[in-house]
Amino acid sequence: MVAAALVTALAIAAVALAWSKWVPYLHKAVTLSGTHTWKGSSILAVGGVHASNAPSWHAATSFASAYFELVWRALVAALLISAAVSAFVPGSWVARVMNRRTKVGSAAVGGLMSTPSLMCTCCTAPVAATLRREGAGTAAVVAYWLGNPLLNPAVLVFLGFVAPWQWVVTRLAVGLVVVVGGSALVGRLVERDAEQRPAAVPADASRPVDGTWLAGAPRRFVLTLLRLGLILVPEYLVVVLAVGAVRGWLFPVGESGFVHAGVLVVIVAAVVGTLVVIPTGGEIPIVAGLAALGLSLGGVGALLLTLPAVSLPAMAMLVRSLGRRAVGAAAGVVALGGVLAGGLLTALG
Repeated sequence: MVAAALVTALAIAAVALAWSKWVPYLHKAVTLSGTHTWKGSSILAVGGVHASNAPSWHAATSFASAYFELVWRALVAALLISAAVSAFVPGSWVARVMNRRTKVGSAAVGGLMSTPSLMCTCCTAPVAATLRREGAGTAAVVAYWLGNPLLNPAVLVFLGFVAPWQWVVTRLAVGLVVVVGGSALVGRLVERDAEQRPAAVPADASRPVDGTWLAGAPRRFVLTLLRLGLILVPEYLVVVLAVGAVRGWLFPVGESGFVHAGVLVVIVAAVVGTLVVIPTGGEIPIVAGLAALGLSLGGVGALLLTLPAVSLPAMAMLVRSLGRRAVGAAAGVVALGGVLAGGLLTALG
């Protein structure tokens, strides 16, 4: 009975990912292997918005339109996978697989589980929220959330075709440190606040896994889709619009008087990169364009790590399930990882 339910969940996930990620990215990798050129410009420039432009409704809507055109398939897949986990996977099984004796072990499992789904930070958020609700610990959930964009095999392949090898090494090395070590640290920090924030309890922990449980799976599937669609998606849209509105202020590299190198630039890039929302692989044209405008290797490394890792919309979607402390700590770990990536890329040259 449980085996049939798990096979159903895996089948839904596999079909959704093949449609939204695996097949399209395979085609893109084949194309890049022949051209070694990334076609398309930075999503931050859509709608004719330039560096230092003031916030506007046009900037917000043009960005949101371009962004959702790129990620809608992945978002649909994420909602389907989230519903499948909630409906067909017993919460006790989620906790047993993802929660290990040590925080590092839990983070390693979460990071490993993230690699096949190839999602951006925002599309990962609904699945991460569901895993937390079904009993996965903070370290494992944060590692799954961060591992999707940072350890994304497709993006690493794309980088290998269009960028210097130092970029690939920096992204992978620091990404592993942030996903495993950083997520374990976040889990340990949150543990100190355990009295104020009770541990997650699987939604069906007290429910026997029998014929009644299996018969109720379709209803749970639909209810989860409705809950995620009515709660997460609207707040996701609002924050994406907000980020789009102010994007002209975020990367004024081309402006006169902007310092292109130095420690301050690395720090600013690391902080700004944690706020911006981009689609999978969207960091490649952004970072390449800024590098061409004179951004230092330190700034390039910081953005290469932080741009895909977290974003304001993803943080907004996860704050209810993980808590402000965990989400804030995860963002801080990513920002520090960005500084580390900037230093590593500078050293590699």
